[in-house]
Amino acid sequence: MNNRSPSKLFQTLSAFFTDYLPNQRALSANTLKSYRDTFKLLLLFTADKDGCEPVDLRIEHLSVELVIAFLHYLEAKRKNNACTRNVRLSAIHSFFRYLGTCHPECLHQAQRILGIPFKRTPTRQIDHLDFNEIQAIMNDIDQSTPQGRRDFTLLMLMFNTGARVSEIIQIRATDLRLSRPAGVQLYGKGRKERVCPLWPETARLLEKYLAENKIHPQQPERIFRNHRHEPLTRFGVRLILKKHVHAASLKISSLKQKRLHPHSMRHSTAIHLLRSGIDLSTIAHWLGHVSINTTNKYLALDIEAKREALAKIKPILLPRTKVGKWKHRQDIIQWLENL
Repeated sequence: MNNRSPSKLFQTLSAFFTDYLPNQRALSANTLKSYRDTFKLLLLFTADKDGCEPVDLRIEHLSVELVIAFLHYLEAKRKNNACTRNVRLSAIHSFFRYLGTCHPECLHQAQRILGIPFKRTPTRQIDHLDFNEIQAIMNDIDQSTPQGRRDFTLLMLMFNTGARVSEIIQIRATDLRLSRPAGVQLYGKGRKERVCPLWPETARLLEKYLAENKIHPQQPERIFRNHRHEPLTRFGVRLILKKHVHAASLKISSLKQKRLHPHSMRHSTAIHLLRSGIDLSTIAHWLGHVSINTTNKYLALDIEAKREALAKIKPILLPRTKVGKWKHRQDIIQWLENL
């Protein structure tokens, strides 16, 4: 029988996962799972490298060289891309930041690991749906079947609210307010709550949907379910959108060129609000963004706004200027200004 007391590594990890992350930082369950998976992989990798059991590991085992080797292993052996590698590194950084606070004697080790940089990742163009494409998708849904009426209500609610797919599948009947002014309570990242307004058309759809599926408005029951009457999952929502996008793409060819997923509906809502003249601060609250800087990216996405701005201005033809030669040290500022 092993009567050894828990190591400093185990004690720190325990406090990190049971107190610091859920209580002090209020991270979501999904983020906690991601951090958990990171450290499971890291500890197994470290134990294998040192030829011992994970329970025998100490903080000293997690050197900067070891962490760098682990990151290389993720990319080379597990075929993770740079984004996934950065997510794992972010979890490791968070732990060592916490370790340095709790155990000052480990501060030097923590600082070295915090110095491991993230990799630059390519910025991918975010595809969104134009209004005519959304109309084509919605019009193509067969509402004569219960499944079709569920899909129509689901996608209408997603476009209305711009909610994350994780927020949509968590909605319960008690989160809905269908009398005027209609709205829905959403639970976002970091357990943050917000109320999103509903169009009258969306509220009427939800009323009919609840009645048809015998869901009492005062019961905390998930409203969107699959064919097995189980709560709909993220993967289920992705399949629903994919099916209807494919059907609509036979009529709207532009849909074939786009890489669409449930988050695309969120981007589409943001662009639609922006084109309707809604200010960025309101859009940020609507989408549940912590920082308005996150919302600013939709300005870059709105190519139509750029075209309209271009049409309003006249082209300016600047005369070409020759670049001066650098002849003397005292002329360097002038030379730079002429570049």
